[in-house]
Amino acid sequence: AGYLGWVQLPGGLQLLAHPVVLVGSGCMVAVEFFADKVPGLDSLWDMVHTLIRIPAGAALAAGTLGADSASMGLLAALMGGSLAATSHVAKATGRAAINTSPEPFTNIGTSLLEDAAVPLGLWLAVTSPWVFAGLLVVAVVGSICLTRLCWRYVRTLLSRLTRIFSGQPDPGVQPAFQHRKRPLEEPPHV
Repeated sequence: AGYLGWVQLPGGLQLLAHPVVLVGSGCMVAVEFFADKVPGLDSLWDMVHTLIRIPAGAALAAGTLGADSASMGLLAALMGGSLAATSHVAKATGRAAINTSPEPFTNIGTSLLEDAAVPLGLWLAVTSPWVFAGLLVVAVVGSICLTRLCWRYVRTLLSRLTRIFSGQPDPGVQPAFQHRKRPLEEPPHV
């Protein structure tokens, strides 16, 4: 959008409109598009991108809002990093839960939905910023709820796997047949 002149980028972000940066980011988007569709690989991809997405969100926010003062840049970086962390953790935990499904269609459908949401969100941010801000608040609250729900699910799954591999019985499952040892009866006294 900045390269085509649709949006005026702040001075600190003019580099993002350079053709070399656009070609590189386009290649990365293409790789991500296919990596996100493969169950298991998408979770590995999310683990690697934990080190990329959160600092990038902080840096972009600081570059956008921090040109006037250092304190505004720091506040923007904290908010941008927090927003990037919230959305990234929600995506990563949601993907971990979706990957437990044995069929690949849920994973592909979720990835395609995410891919469609990005241009829609960018269009809303440019054309209707207040609508975008409202939807962003709803998305952040939803991400926090989804993260809590998925984390609870992943924790339960990990504890059950730990019990299975350690040989401990699962407290939620009762055995179908319980063998009780009865004391030997003594013969009657005559």
